[in-house]
Amino acid sequence: MTNVTIARSTRTSATYAVSLLVVATAALTGCGSSDDSGKSDPLKGDSAKAGTVVVGSNNFPESILLADIYGEALKSKGIKVSYKLNIGSRETTYGLIKNGTITVLPEYNGALLAYLNAKATPKTVEETSTAINAGLDHSLTLLKPSSAEDKDAIALNEATAKKYSLTENSTIADLADAAPDLVIGGSPEFQTRQQGLKGLKSVYGLEFKSFKALDAGGPLTVAALKGNNIQAADIFTTDPGISKNKFVVLKDPKNLFGFENVTPLAYKSGLPSAGVPVLNAVSAKLDTETLVKLRGQVEVDSKDPLDVAKAWLSSAGLV
Repeated sequence: MTNVTIARSTRTSATYAVSLLVVATAALTGCGSSDDSGKSDPLKGDSAKAGTVVVGSNNFPESILLADIYGEALKSKGIKVSYKLNIGSRETTYGLIKNGTITVLPEYNGALLAYLNAKATPKTVEETSTAINAGLDHSLTLLKPSSAEDKDAIALNEATAKKYSLTENSTIADLADAAPDLVIGGSPEFQTRQQGLKGLKSVYGLEFKSFKALDAGGPLTVAALKGNNIQAADIFTTDPGISKNKFVVLKDPKNLFGFENVTPLAYKSGLPSAGVPVLNAVSAKLDTETLVKLRGQVEVDSKDPLDVAKAWLSSAGLV
């Protein structure tokens, strides 16, 4: 699967929406798409030009928004920045930041730890960072986590929740009897991750009727859940579609999805020392309430994430 890099010089809200549709379609069909901006393929592994910080993102809207926030903060301090967006899942982006193709990537500490060490069970954010650093490639450094947290969560559509008498006070374990009758959807990687079907089975004993590969908590997943093409889904907790569509998010008392604080990951030799306090300052100001509001501006109000990022940075006194 080849994903799309968005060109900053030409992107508008419309091109952003179209790019996301292309990425989502590619995830389903396996068809490749190329960027018409003349940019190089983000998957080639080309090293960043000397002096340029390359900010990357995974292939879902919030990651793009966060890349814009951190990237524009760096740019405002005179650091040369370029972008590689919509690259793909962590299985792809970790390799690209490890080899220096990407310099900075907005990460989620719990999900990154699960990728590095599926058996880790930290009890605090600090323990999560310590465990990540223990397994992190020597070329990389984890910066300070923000208080903004966006967890994976198992959500049901309204009809399914009513059918099985499940509410926002119900837990994932309460889904055990119903799961064999339900189709669950999520990103292709959700099928093989511990923070996915593997963990839902080993931790909660859930076995679903089938799995439908869609996108990473994006428009395809939301639309499929809303239309009852799937009855359960992996949804991110900051998604404005949860309240809009009356989805029911189940509690995770066994902490399968862990801590999910937004945390920049950086390629050490590619990030100027002056960039570290800039990124840490952004994380210090970013909280969950803010992230939910910013996502709403992008996904509900259809604003360009770059414009949303710039406006927030200005309002927060970070530029």
